Amino acid sequence: MFAVQHVINICSTLEDCGDIDRLGQYLWSLPALPAILEALSKNEFLIRARAVVAFKQGNYRELYALIESRRFSNIHHAKLQALWLEAHYGEAEAARGRPLGPVDKYRVRKKHPFPSTIWDGEQKSHCFKERTRNTLRESYLKDPYPNPSRKRELAEATALTPTQVGNWFKNRRQRDRAAAAKHRAQSSDYGKGLLHGEIENEDKKSSVEDEDFEISVSEDEDI
Repeated sequence: MFAVQHVINICSTLEDCGDIDRLGQYLWSLPALPAILEALSKNEFLIRARAVVAFKQGNYRELYALIESRRFSNIHHAKLQALWLEAHYGEAEAARGRPLGPVDKYRVRKKHPFPSTIWDGEQKSHCFKERTRNTLRESYLKDPYPNPSRKRELAEATALTPTQVGNWFKNRRQRDRAAAAKHRAQSSDYGKGLLHGEIENEDKKSSVEDEDFEISVSEDEDI
């Protein structure tokens, strides 16, 4: 007797133990009963198990298809997001013939954002939610040099690590210093004419993209 819940329990146990080879063998051994076949195509726990096996086997096309096949509950998002990113990183590494650096990974994330099936609908900026960015920005305006205690508080509030928070602040300070120096140089060279105004506008236009890049690099340093 193959009860669907029993199958789900076994798959979850094997995945939790990291025994993905046995998980794959177990899935292949399931009988072609209507209830089992339906569960394999509709139950999010079993689709997740199939996705884990597909990733382990390097079958990224099947992995992507499974992830995009249905909307998953939030409890599955972190795992499936990790699989989505690692699969795309793996494909990019194979194409380049070398390991990816932080900038490479940022570009991969920008090219392959999470599908709507595995994120909660909140606007994101390359793995960082807009709410997280706003929290960090507000704190930065009050104090650009947070002490360790404040970093821990921000880490808890944003679901980041203290290292990631510290890196974000460091990168933001560096970017602001560079922008200030550039503007001083422009003021000295061009005065306050139209050309200077155009340059300022261009800097403002690119500031969001720069911040996305810095955030993404900081994230990689701690993952």
